[in-house]
Amino acid sequence: MQKEIKVAIVEDDENLRFLVSSRLEKEGYKVLETANGNEAVDMILSEQPEIVLLDWMLPEKEGSEVCTLLREKGFEKIIIMMTAKSQDVDKIDAFNFGVSDYVTKPFNMEVLVAMLDSKVKYVVHDKDENKRFGDMEHHPNTHSLLKGNKKIELTILENRILLYFLNHKNTVISRDDLMMEVWGYNSDVNTRTLDMHIVRLRKKIERNPDRPDFLQTVRGIGYRFNDE
Repeated sequence: MQKEIKVAIVEDDENLRFLVSSRLEKEGYKVLETANGNEAVDMILSEQPEIVLLDWMLPEKEGSEVCTLLREKGFEKIIIMMTAKSQDVDKIDAFNFGVSDYVTKPFNMEVLVAMLDSKVKYVVHDKDENKRFGDMEHHPNTHSLLKGNKKIELTILENRILLYFLNHKNTVISRDDLMMEVWGYNSDVNTRTLDMHIVRLRKKIERNPDRPDFLQTVRGIGYRFNDE
């Protein structure tokens, strides 16, 4: 099935770029390619792809610089950072340069394709991708919330969790399903880690995090996002 979705691959490893582009073309994506940061900015602003796969380490401009420049110039679509496993993924969360999500190298091609398909399903094809709840609006591509005129930054994992709940409102979600969605099937994350992220997210979206209106605990099962 032709998705008619443009994906820009910004990667200086020629072999990896070829493998990813070949696979995505087979999946029906229209692929754009470049190997350096300077060309990437011009190409992405000109072509306006729905999704950007952006390498962290690039010649001329690092991925973080490319991402920052694109966001400054008003590009609000999905930017997924590709980063080596040896790098501390948490530092992507620590930097406020506007990356939407990340995938660690070496990655399984099936996992990458599933991730892109999920983005297409939940964000690209969603006409109203910025979802409202209470007095807030969620902007998933820039992992942020707007509350009045105030912008609240979310970490990438908080963003994944909130997006999943907003796409499954008023439904009881088990911890296992949520961990699978947020961290992936090959993760060794435990429920305490998940609960810690829920606590942090509540501090950003709830009036009283100890008595949440939206992100409610369902004892013995998991959570429910209440928006009725």
